Amino acid sequence: MTGTTGQSVDGDSDASAGGGPGAGPDGDRKFEDLMAELEQVTETLAGGDLGIEAAADLYERAQHLHALATERLAQVQQRIERLSKSEG
Repeated sequence: MTGTTGQSVDGDSDASAGGGPGAGPDGDRKFEDLMAELEQVTETLAGGDLGIEAAADLYERAQHLHALATERLAQVQQRIERLSKSEG
């Protein structure tokens, strides 16, 4: 089953597929892409037109996207810090 974002909402993929938040194809996505999907998922949840199972699946997806975005942001921040140190 897929949600309005086109992503699987049946809980069979993503973080449960193995590894941490960065595992799988989502781990290679840009921060902006992750945030855009997270916004779509949040809007869908806020719409309230979902059954309880679909809402729970989307909530789980939102948690996964949040973890990925947080991880990606930390990676970029570390990269900027390394670049700043190498200039000085």
